Amino acid sequence: MSKKNILAMLIMATMVLSAFSGCIGEKETPTTTTAPKPSAIVFNSTQLRPPPETEWVTTKLLPQFEKETGIKVTFVPEEYVPFESRLIGEVESGNVKVSVAGGLYGDFSLLMEKEYLTDLTGIDLPNRTFIKTFWDLSFYKGKQVFVPWMQATYILVANKKALEYLPEGADMNALTYDQLIEWAKNIYEATGQKKFGLPAGPKGLLHRFVHGYLYPSYTGKTVANFNTPEAVTMWEKMKELWKYTHPSSPMWDAMGEPLLAEDVWIAWDHTARFKNAIEEKPDDFVVLPSPAGPKGRGFITVIAGLAVPKGAPHIDEAKKLIEYLTRPETQVEITKGVGFFPVVEEAAVELPEGPLKVIAEGVVAQSGASDAIPAMLPIGLGEKAGEFSTIYKETFYSIVIDGEPIEDVLSARWAELKALYEETGAPYPAPG
Repeated sequence: MSKKNILAMLIMATMVLSAFSGCIGEKETPTTTTAPKPSAIVFNSTQLRPPPETEWVTTKLLPQFEKETGIKVTFVPEEYVPFESRLIGEVESGNVKVSVAGGLYGDFSLLMEKEYLTDLTGIDLPNRTFIKTFWDLSFYKGKQVFVPWMQATYILVANKKALEYLPEGADMNALTYDQLIEWAKNIYEATGQKKFGLPAGPKGLLHRFVHGYLYPSYTGKTVANFNTPEAVTMWEKMKELWKYTHPSSPMWDAMGEPLLAEDVWIAWDHTARFKNAIEEKPDDFVVLPSPAGPKGRGFITVIAGLAVPKGAPHIDEAKKLIEYLTRPETQVEITKGVGFFPVVEEAAVELPEGPLKVIAEGVVAQSGASDAIPAMLPIGLGEKAGEFSTIYKETFYSIVIDGEPIEDVLSARWAELKALYEETGAPYPAPG
C-alpha cells in the first residue's frame, strides 16, 4: 500500500474517533437546564411609610402576591420630596430601578407634566369597577398614567337618633347644604339643643372643610373664585348653619368623642378622627356623603395611585402587582390592615359587617356620587403650605364666628391668597 493511501486512511480514522469521542462526551456530561430565577421588582411608595404600616405591607400584603406569582417585591417607603427626585433622576439617567411607584395624586404631578410615566392604557384589570371620579383622574393627555389604588377622605357622620328629623323628602345619601341647615334646625326646634358639630378647634381640620367642601360646592373652584358673589352666598349659608352648631365646636379638634358623648348628632371630620366612635358603637351611626351646593358635591379626595416610571424594568411584573393591589379582595385587606378605603365599588360590598363597612360604604357613596367635584390638597407651596390653611381657617373664624362683614374679609384674605400663589408659582389645587 502506498504511503499516500496509508496517510488518507489515518486521517479518516482520526476523524471517526474524534466524532465518536464527542458522542461519548455528550452522554457522560448531559446538558442541564437551569430554571430561571424568579423576577424581582422594586415598589417605591410615599404611602404606608409609618413602621406599623410598612411591617404590614411586607409581612401580610406582599407575601401572598409573591407566593402566587413567584415575583419578589422589595418595598421601599420614601418621603415625598426624595420620591419625586428619585424617579425623575432615574428616568433622566436612563437607569430606572423602580418598577412600581405608589403615591398621592399630587406626588405624580411633575412626573405627569414631564411625561415620565408609562402609558398604562389597556391594562388588564378584570372583575372590578373603579369609582369613575378616580378613574378619570388617572388620565393625562389621553394616556392612563396611573391606576387608582386607595383613598382617604372627610365625610359626615350622623347618630341614628337624628334621622327622624331629616327634612321631608330629603335623601340622606344625597343631601344639599340647604337640607343640612334645615336638618340641624329641625333638631334644635324639637330638642332645644344644637346638635351639629365641626372640628373648629386649634388643631381641627376646619380649613379642609372650607377649601375642599364649601368652595367647590358653591363656586366650583378651590381658589380661583375665593372672592366672588357665589362665595358671598356660601358664607351667608354658613352663618345660618352656625346658628344650630354646638357652641363647643371652636374647642374641638376631632369629632369622635363629641359623637360618642352625644354632644352632637351630626358631624363632619376626617374618617380617621371619628373612626373610634364607629368602632365603639357601630350600630349607633350612619356615615353619609358630604352635602352638595349649587355647583355640585365638593369633597376632598386623598387619592393614592400606582404608576410605572418610563423605562422601568419588568413591565409585565409591574402590571401583575398593580392588578393584585386593586383586586376587590386585596382592597378589603388594605382597608382592614391600614384603614385606607377602596377605590373599586365591589370592595365596599365585600367588607364584613362592622365599623369599617359602615365607613367604607359612606366613603364610596361620596366619591361615586354623580355630582361629585373632587378637590385635591394644595401642592407646590413648600414651606408656605401652612399659610394656605391659615387663610381659609381664619376666613371662617372672621365671618362665621366673629361676624365681620363678608365682603371686607374676602377682599383682604383674597389679597393674601393671591400673593401666596404669585410668590410660590404653585398651581391652584383641583378643581382650580
